[in-house]
Amino acid sequence: MASTAHTLKPPAMHPVDQAQGLRQMFATRVLRFIPVVANPRAASAGGLVLERLCAAYGACGLHTLVVDASEQARPPGELAEFDLAEGVERLSSQVSYMAARGLPLTFADARGSCESLLDALADASPQSDVVLVHASASELVRIFARRGRHANLRPLVFTNDMAEGLTDAYAAVKVLSQRGGWMAYDLLMCASRRSIQADEVIARLARCADEFLGVAQRTALRLDPFEPASLDPDARFMDMAAGLLRSALPHTLGDNAFDHLVSPGAALPARQSAVLN
Repeated sequence: MASTAHTLKPPAMHPVDQAQGLRQMFATRVLRFIPVVANPRAASAGGLVLERLCAAYGACGLHTLVVDASEQARPPGELAEFDLAEGVERLSSQVSYMAARGLPLTFADARGSCESLLDALADASPQSDVVLVHASASELVRIFARRGRHANLRPLVFTNDMAEGLTDAYAAVKVLSQRGGWMAYDLLMCASRRSIQADEVIARLARCADEFLGVAQRTALRLDPFEPASLDPDARFMDMAAGLLRSALPHTLGDNAFDHLVSPGAALPARQSAVLN
């Protein structure tokens, strides 16, 4: 019986061709989407925040796509209207960028949801491990709310140490909680280390979010815009970046993205999927 049982075992599944083998390789590949709330009156801090996040994920060997749909961003190029991948600019081996002002609303369905943008971005940049979506609070709700409602999604809010930046940050938290149902966020304070009001702004935002909205400010860190961009992220920032990644919205690579990877002229990733996948 033992020998008979051995002969009845199903044969091992081997790829019948290279394409099938690649499809199996990428079947479990996962992108992670992180919502970053744009702050129009602390707009200069947005580039700093996105840059530092890219550096943190790059240090982990991850490739990051920045989708900038803020008011200050450029609109997508004309070719991106026909193929979203044409709007992806490769800045380095670890960072890509997409100018996307106004792009989310072009994906709005009859219920006002823009969640199909996530599928389109995954198809457009399948080589990416992390996608930072930088947009207003209302646009992020339209993009993420339906899929993120039952996920551990936690948006990243940033501000400067000025009253106007604080006002916009609080307004964003209000939109995220009341329309998106997100009751926790992380905060980055972009101000000089010598700023005497930065810590007070952090505390005031946390207090108002808690007392008036019931929202928790989970982690708050300071970023100095006067530090050189080449400076490696410190341990606390790396911890925040890792926490954002753990709470990010996962998206499994689909067949459309696979087809893009194996199409003529496409460059397949040279390394295996990251450990986090």
